[in-house]
Amino acid sequence: MSDYFDAVSDLPITIESVECTRRDRDTSSGFVRTTTTVHLSGAGHTGRGEDVTYDTEDHDALAEGPDIDLAGEYTVASVSAALDDVALFPTKPPERESSRHYRRWAVESAALDLALRQNDVSLSAAVGCDPDPVRFVASMRLGDPPTTERLDAVLDAYPGTEFKLDPTPDWDDDLVDAVAATDAVRILDLKGLYEGTRVDFDPDPDLYDRLLSAFPDAVVEDPGFTPETRPLFDGEEGRVSWDYPITGVASVEALPFEPAWLNIKPSRFGTIESLFETIEWAEERGVTLYGGGQFELGVGRDHIQLLASLFYPDGPNDVAPGGYNEPAVASDLPSSPLAAPANSVGLGWK
Repeated sequence: MSDYFDAVSDLPITIESVECTRRDRDTSSGFVRTTTTVHLSGAGHTGRGEDVTYDTEDHDALAEGPDIDLAGEYTVASVSAALDDVALFPTKPPERESSRHYRRWAVESAALDLALRQNDVSLSAAVGCDPDPVRFVASMRLGDPPTTERLDAVLDAYPGTEFKLDPTPDWDDDLVDAVAATDAVRILDLKGLYEGTRVDFDPDPDLYDRLLSAFPDAVVEDPGFTPETRPLFDGEEGRVSWDYPITGVASVEALPFEPAWLNIKPSRFGTIESLFETIEWAEERGVTLYGGGQFELGVGRDHIQLLASLFYPDGPNDVAPGGYNEPAVASDLPSSPLAAPANSVGLGWK
C-alpha cells in the first residue's frame, strides 16, 4: 500500500451519471489527436478525467457503444475495485493493450476528482504536499526531413525554453551539431522500446553513439538495448530514463538496472494506487522523477501539471501548456516555470 493512496482511499463517492465527450486537434507532430473526457457526476458535483487512447477507432467505438454504468455509492478504493469488472471497451477490444490503462486512468482520475470535490478537499491537502512552480520542457520532433526550424521558432518566441526531442536516424552530423549548439536539450527520447507505432525505429548504434557524445548532459530516455547498443551505455546508466515500460512498481523493478530517472505518465499506470505506489518507491530510493504527457487536450493536462507540482516540480517535466503542441508557435504562451497552482478543491488547477 501507499501512504498517498491511503490518504484518499476511504473518501466516499456518490456517482449518479457518466458522460463522455470528445475532442480533436491538429498537433505539431503532424497528426490529429483525439481524446475523450469522462465526466462522473453526483451530489451536485462533477469529476473529470481524460482518456488518452491513441487510436481514433477506440474513441469512435466508445461514443457509439453503450454508456458506462457506474451509478452507486463507493469509496475511492472500492470504485477502483469495481472497475476490475466493468467493460470499458464494451463493443470491441482496444487496438492496443496499453489503451486499457489509459481508459482506466480516465475513469479513476475522474472518480478521484469527484470524491475530492464531494468532500470539499483538494488533492494537495489530502496528501499533504504543497503545490510548487512547475519546470517544463517543450517536446517535439524536428520534422521530415528534420530541421531546426521549429526549435528555432520556439526559442525566438520564448528564449530560455528547454526541450525534450525525439531523435530519428535521419539526424545527420550537421543537424546534431546545430541542435547541440542551442544548449537547450534536456531529454533525448529514443523511443527504442515502442513496437508497431508511427514513432518507433530499430535501435541504431551509430545514432546512439553520436547523441551520447554530442549531448553529454542530456537525459536519455527509453534506449533500445541490443548487443550493439548496450555497451555504449557502460558508465552512462546514471542518465538513462524510462517511460514506455513504466506501469507500476513491478515494471520498474524489472528494468535492466535500478533507474536514476523515471518519466511518470499517470495514464500509463491505470490506477491511482499504482501511480502513488510508484512515486513513493522512487522517493524512498532517491530516483529523480519528471512528469510526462500524452498529447492531452483538456482536463488531463491540468491533472499532469498538478501532479508534477505536488511530487516532482523541479524535474524536466514534459507537461508544457497545450499551445506548445500546436502546429504554429503561438505568441501568448506561458514560459517555464508554470506558477504554482491554486489547488483549492479536487484535481483543479487554477
